[in-house]
Amino acid sequence: MLHVDITGSLAKTLTPSVGIPERDLTALRTSMKRFIEDFQRERTESDIHAWADDPYNDNVIRQVRSVAKMIKDDKIQTVLWIGIGGSGLGPQVLQEVFETPETIEFILVDVVDPSILSLYLSIVDWKHAAVVVVSKSGETLESMSAFFLLYEELKKSLGRKAASRVIAITDPEKGFLRKYSAEEGFITLPIPSAVGGRYCIFTPVGLLPLALFEADITKFLQGAQDMDQACRKNKLEENPAALLASAQYLLDTKKGYLMRVIMPYVQKLRSLARWNQQLIAESLGKNEVLNPFPVAAIGTQDQHSLLQQWVQGPHKAWHLFITETEKPRLTVPRDVPKEWSYIGGKSFGQILDAEFTGTNQGLTAAKRAHVTISLARLDEYHLGQLFYLLLTEVVLLGKLYRIDPYGQPGVEYSKKIAKELLGESRA
Repeated sequence: MLHVDITGSLAKTLTPSVGIPERDLTALRTSMKRFIEDFQRERTESDIHAWADDPYNDNVIRQVRSVAKMIKDDKIQTVLWIGIGGSGLGPQVLQEVFETPETIEFILVDVVDPSILSLYLSIVDWKHAAVVVVSKSGETLESMSAFFLLYEELKKSLGRKAASRVIAITDPEKGFLRKYSAEEGFITLPIPSAVGGRYCIFTPVGLLPLALFEADITKFLQGAQDMDQACRKNKLEENPAALLASAQYLLDTKKGYLMRVIMPYVQKLRSLARWNQQLIAESLGKNEVLNPFPVAAIGTQDQHSLLQQWVQGPHKAWHLFITETEKPRLTVPRDVPKEWSYIGGKSFGQILDAEFTGTNQGLTAAKRAHVTISLARLDEYHLGQLFYLLLTEVVLLGKLYRIDPYGQPGVEYSKKIAKELLGESRA
């Protein structure tokens, strides 16, 4: 089980003026117990938290494995994955963790930049390619415009066979993409109607990339299920999501840490920081006075670009570190110049740990708050736990801040303007 350590955010580590006093945690315990119970009760009474039960859907798992087998049997060499937001960032995390030179080539298409799209058109062997388009409604401007371009390229190369090389991941019952898929004869996989895009990692949006990278779906979902059980516990210290949510809420509302810097010290989790950034911002960025403000960073690179600001700038940011205990074994050669003898023969894992500890202790010395999530190793099981932890945290934060964590009304107006402008230019 992964471990959440909030010691670096407490008053006993920092000072009462900038850290969380025990009395504030104590005051929150009763409310948090009620919120945990409310979350579980709501799961049984409605589908508002439908995502939380996705790891238990055996029927969808069978469908995903069948589609992945079909792609491999058809000798597909390249999969172009069209998705944006959670439909792109979640799969990108899985790609960065599990892709190898031996797995299928996976190209994430999450842009409408013509120079990038032109590049994809020129480098792909379209006779051995498949396109996966992810849009629950089929109304996502960026994804659908890119899809029509790539589908046209498939048709140029494959003719009538092109439709058999398209997999649409969409609403199981309604929407343009569902209707268009039926008309064209695309293979389809479902995103449950009640599950929003940023909550869909345990649907085919996450499971199909895992299957394509030949990762273990069962272990991924087992990690999620085990975290689900941990997040049902009423005692704050035994519930990782409740503990993390409590630290976030108290650091923000009581200590003025407005910014949450999500900073993995695992290069393969750099997109996990961006995924959590979207999850927090789009779920909770709905109050002009008070809500979390997430920022993605990565260790060790951002030590050299932002650490100065974090250590001596205004007390406005707290850090959420994510670390991996067991790392691949790779060492610096022993025969190095004497000026560098202190690293000769050291493993790169030791160097990375030393860099993390330096940042961690440097922030502590500067009286800056931080929390650490530790994974024993970066594998399917622990990644499933991590995703489920962060999703559950958002639900509990919604209750703490009194903000509905579902929907994103703030972005709809911008989408409407873009569509109107394109409609006017056509006329």
